[in-house]
Amino acid sequence: MPRAKRGVKARRRRNRILKVASGFRSGRRKIWRRAVEAVHHAWMHAYRGRKQKKRDMRRLWIVRINAATRPHGLSYSRFIHGLAQSGIEIDRRALAELAVNDPAAFGVVVDSAKAALAA
Repeated sequence: MPRAKRGVKARRRRNRILKVASGFRSGRRKIWRRAVEAVHHAWMHAYRGRKQKKRDMRRLWIVRINAATRPHGLSYSRFIHGLAQSGIEIDRRALAELAVNDPAAFGVVVDSAKAALAA
């Protein structure tokens, strides 16, 4: 059986990793073992960061909604409870957009949540 040297496959695999590590500093972009370790850590942090970004955005939306409901005399939790009671199904992202870009429309939503709480 002929000897398999894996030259092309191994070089392609190494070049793929080194290309990903091209923006790294010092030996982490040039030395194969350090580049593999750095790239794997970078992929791990990127995966975690994609999940973290969703949490951070939800926190931001909640802060914006809370800040917009306070002048109307409601807290965030009472507002969300009033929305659930009134049957309005708007997600927090859309509510935050309304609060920032169209305060009048957001005021209408707050009024309907208040009416549901009073009833």
